[in-house]
Amino acid sequence: MLSTTTVDLTDPDLWARPDTPALVAELRREAAVHRTDTVDDGPVWSVLTYRESADVLRNAAVFSSESGSLLGAGEGNVPVGSGRMMALTDPPRHRELRAPANPFFSKGGVRGAARSIAERAGELFDQAVEQGEVDLVDVVSALPLAVMCDLLDVPEQDRDMMVRVCDTAFLGRTPEERRAGHQQLIPYLMHQVMLRRSDPRDDLISMMATYKVRGRLMPIEDVVLNLDNIVVGGVQTVRHTAAMGLHTLTQRPDLWQKLQRGEVSMDSAVDELLRWTSVGLHTLRTATRDIELGGRQIRRGDRVAVWVWSANRDPEAFEQPEEILLDRSPNKHLALGLGAHYCIGAPLAKAELSALYTAALEKAALIEPAGPVVYNRSIINFGPDHLPVRLTPR
Repeated sequence: MLSTTTVDLTDPDLWARPDTPALVAELRREAAVHRTDTVDDGPVWSVLTYRESADVLRNAAVFSSESGSLLGAGEGNVPVGSGRMMALTDPPRHRELRAPANPFFSKGGVRGAARSIAERAGELFDQAVEQGEVDLVDVVSALPLAVMCDLLDVPEQDRDMMVRVCDTAFLGRTPEERRAGHQQLIPYLMHQVMLRRSDPRDDLISMMATYKVRGRLMPIEDVVLNLDNIVVGGVQTVRHTAAMGLHTLTQRPDLWQKLQRGEVSMDSAVDELLRWTSVGLHTLRTATRDIELGGRQIRRGDRVAVWVWSANRDPEAFEQPEEILLDRSPNKHLALGLGAHYCIGAPLAKAELSALYTAALEKAALIEPAGPVVYNRSIINFGPDHLPVRLTPR
């Protein structure tokens, strides 16, 4: 019988192992909720089933984000942005912080940008096919970075610098490199916020810099924290899901051909690859009162980790969960969250993923491995740091 002492879900090396699906499935069969004694964060409750995961995510009043939404901060440590960032607030404060950004990520707003997103994705894969051998992580990362620069209306003369800084912050090969990137990104964002307060434009920075909550402007530091949060989420989720999704398709020529022949809608395929990859492995909450969950007694102050990857492979919620069914319907995966914290950028992320998958299918007859895959050892946003491939043009 397995237990969380023998299967440590917080071990970053676990998620690159081929036997992980079987190990997690056995844990999930044993119990919906397990006690996990983590090395860095102390004891947490690990939620593995879909129903209990959805219960936690829907109930922000009982399962709060304010004390942290991700493992890794350390036992008893409260993140700097608690109560000030979208990711670290509960309703109604969460809705107030989210409101100025909503128009930029709405379905209508994304539809207007769909053509330019598709054109950019096509150009990226034109260049990749011409090169022949590329690191697929670099190829797919360029699209969300460019789109984010558009949303922030980064001046043309700053874009190369912004891309370099974001590359370091998100693609740095070590935690120290990534931290250094953020230390460059935050002062730049702060400078831009101060400029837009005095001279606002029609862009995301201006909207957040000038938005009033209960009649008062948000502190500049809070605006910057939320912008950094948006940039991180907007780039990381697409980068890892696109890379993992394409890696999956290269290993399954039957699925690749099905998509190339147009037998499955791209919208449906995007959702299934989001479910299958579930790169945001977990999300964290803290109980605000005593409650029973999955047969376990959760006490006020206990931390509860929802393992989204496991919930998205729960046979009680998904037929043939260990199969990639590109036409799966319905597909109520939790890869982009649920409830108040459902991903604000979901429509944009799906549009970017659709554009990248479509461009790859249109430009490349075949994508083959050209070297070993190197994973990032992250339980926050799991995916490859290096994915060398060889592309054969159509």
